[in-house]
Amino acid sequence: MPPRRPIKVLVVDDSAVVRRLITEALSVDPDIEVVGTASDPYMAKDRIKELSPDVLTLDLEMPRMDGLTFLGILMRERPMPVIVMSSISKEGSVHAMEALRLGAVEVLAKPGGSYSFGDMGPRLHLAVKAAATARLKRPGVALPPPPAPSASRPGFTYAAPPQPRAATTPYRGDSRRLIVLGASTGGTEALREVLVRLPAGLPPIAIVQHIPANFSRAFAERLDSLCAFPVHEAVDGDALPPGTALVAPGNFHMLVRWTGAGYRVELNSGPQVWHQRPAVDILFKSVPEANRPHTIGGVLTGMGKDGAEGLVRLRKSGASTFAQDEATSVVYGMPREAWVQGGAEVQLPLDAIADHIVLLATQSRLSHASA
Repeated sequence: MPPRRPIKVLVVDDSAVVRRLITEALSVDPDIEVVGTASDPYMAKDRIKELSPDVLTLDLEMPRMDGLTFLGILMRERPMPVIVMSSISKEGSVHAMEALRLGAVEVLAKPGGSYSFGDMGPRLHLAVKAAATARLKRPGVALPPPPAPSASRPGFTYAAPPQPRAATTPYRGDSRRLIVLGASTGGTEALREVLVRLPAGLPPIAIVQHIPANFSRAFAERLDSLCAFPVHEAVDGDALPPGTALVAPGNFHMLVRWTGAGYRVELNSGPQVWHQRPAVDILFKSVPEANRPHTIGGVLTGMGKDGAEGLVRLRKSGASTFAQDEATSVVYGMPREAWVQGGAEVQLPLDAIADHIVLLATQSRLSHASA
């Protein structure tokens, strides 16, 4: 078997120092090769034609043409995996969320001050490898329907759920009902597509998205502006009542605690899990065992294995579980592991996940009411 060739990366940044630092950070990994650099989008366009890179790292603040404008043109004319390097300022965070909407597969905080590229090396390596396997779609263009499943594992089924009855009133079902969701590469847009389809009046929702510190607030604010229910970045000790959603802040693990009268979240800066903080497994495993039969848990697009172990534990304790299917995942890593390890009861296309969640929550409410 011939050796696998390295992933070819083109680095685009107007700073010669930053281009050198990114190149040095990536060159440590033998599976990655920086084939060239460019100081602005016009040079990048020529270098793309010349070098045919697999992945692009892109600064957003550049002369002659800003990174967002270039990204929009690139995704229309020659879609390719792009990792955005953005400042951690409020404006930079907002621009980073827009870059993800335009089709970037990952966003990383551009190091500055005492935070060096050496510190973020492992994260950058993982981002490049995830981007190289990403399944792209043009902004505003729906992914094609998934193929029919070839076979199901014994005891497991692939199912598209029936249309649910929408929940339009405040949730008055089992107070222990909880929805927990986890995602990584491609997850900001996948979560948006799911959450904007959910009605108000559902059980509380706790979300872990692998995202750098400082960007999670802009992500939560964007969701809050689009959803039928409030979405906020979590603060340690926050209540998580029905009809609300909390997003784990970047660089903090989020856990859920049952108080007897409702849920609260706990944040900590413990060791990374699967090279991530926040980690999906930390959230899933924190659900109290007595509350797991009342939980709906799902793993969406992302690279790696985070969430699979936690979803297995939830399912074994009676939770309703699912994973995003391969055809609609930007990176079919985390959902695949959740499925292969037996944590997911079903695999679902992205556009069916919201209906599935509502159906499960509605069924729970109806059965509770009739009990």
